[in-house]
Amino acid sequence: MSAIRRVVIAGGGTAGWVAAAALVKQLGPLLDITLVESDDIGTVGVGESTIPTSRTFHQLLGLDEATFMRETQSTFKLGIVFENWGKVGDRYVHSFGEIGRKSTWMAPFHHFWMEAKAQGFGGSLSDYCFELQAAEAGRFATGEGATINYAYHLDATLYGRFLRKLAEPAGVKRVEGKIASVDQDPESRHLTALVLESGARIEGDFFLDCTGFRGLLIEQTLQTGFEDWTHWLATNSAYAVQTESVRPPVPYTRAIAHQAGWRWQIPLQHRVGNGIVFASDFMSDDEAKTKLLNEIEGKPLFDPRLIRYRTGRRRKVWNGNCVALGLASGFIEPLESTSIHLVKIAITRLIQSFPFGGVSEAVADRFNDQSRQELENIRDFIILHYHLNQRDDSAFWKQCREMAVPDSLTARIAAFREAAEAHQDGIELFRVDSWVQVLMGQGIEPQSYHELARMMPPTDLRDALGALAANVGAGVAKLPPHAQFLQSYCPAAA
Repeated sequence: MSAIRRVVIAGGGTAGWVAAAALVKQLGPLLDITLVESDDIGTVGVGESTIPTSRTFHQLLGLDEATFMRETQSTFKLGIVFENWGKVGDRYVHSFGEIGRKSTWMAPFHHFWMEAKAQGFGGSLSDYCFELQAAEAGRFATGEGATINYAYHLDATLYGRFLRKLAEPAGVKRVEGKIASVDQDPESRHLTALVLESGARIEGDFFLDCTGFRGLLIEQTLQTGFEDWTHWLATNSAYAVQTESVRPPVPYTRAIAHQAGWRWQIPLQHRVGNGIVFASDFMSDDEAKTKLLNEIEGKPLFDPRLIRYRTGRRRKVWNGNCVALGLASGFIEPLESTSIHLVKIAITRLIQSFPFGGVSEAVADRFNDQSRQELENIRDFIILHYHLNQRDDSAFWKQCREMAVPDSLTARIAAFREAAEAHQDGIELFRVDSWVQVLMGQGIEPQSYHELARMMPPTDLRDALGALAANVGAGVAKLPPHAQFLQSYCPAAA
């Protein structure tokens, strides 16, 4: 094994510059980092909604939140509002907050709430989540000592530029050019250099593939293989378009189901990101584009852009001396805003296991296994939204409802339906609160629950829940409107 010092990142965009910024911040003195990208190659650029893990990652980079938000025209995000997913007309919120107070070791809060419901009181489960109620009220604030759990809506193009402005002065070398071919060692098959159309050779010891769906290094060169998940997740196309804002931004993403998929609405400070996700077997391109343009609010800033994708994952994301990040590593779909998170957790894990002394197959195998587990857990969570539906308006939703799903998801649904049990294992991303909100939001009513709360006198349980709901309501009432807080905290540059 030979020492690894020269890292070459193929591709820019969000994935490339996230990787570059993290590597140079954490390991800069130990590595020589080069990023190769071409201004002539566009990025997918629709990953504009994040989850709370981005805040931890930004802390690792030492970012000032207000500066980041101002330069990327960001807004705050407290969750996702799902419309028409269980049935047409249904609406629920998957928030980033904790429901009720911290769980006992015996049973999470929703079991106490179910006992209250059985006794005839308790209201809605959403009454006990601060972030959910703040989202519904369109209010937000954060600051020193704040415990509110949130993420961001951001302009993906501006985000890449922002990270580049941090990475280049810190030592990352950017090379402009298109990659014409990739050199490999004839014996080990390890990558040795990127050859540009100009004839320049960018040599490296370790390579990161951030070339998007093409997977130029991980697939076209190394032929790693792909595990297809389209039998579970049938959507394969999307149109994206940006529009002028017509109202103050809300602190949540909207995910609005339609007869062959769903559409998104992501409010930023300076515009709104919109898109429609659809299964081409059930809706034509023209139908999807027309539907999107008919349902958006505000003037489109350009003609909708069509994106094709295939759901699934690379059989390895670390192959030889190459790690694939972002869309090059696989894709589920944008429903729960996990794409940027997966880039960040992968580069964080790579930094922890960086192969300075040479590639270790054992380390790479563990990296791949963790990546697989993480992606499969997210996959199950996404499938859940489609599978648990009662819609009778289209063949698409009927297929989603009747299809066989992974055994791991079947077991989760059964445990919740039969005993209100939800769990979060190991490196799994989504918390118990997330599973509970979506399972109940999609129409599951548990048949039984842990009766721990029966040991409380009914008046004590009523008083405790009443106090919790009142505290949530009082806390939300103290928050300023989201747009007002943005204006004071991180106003967009003129």
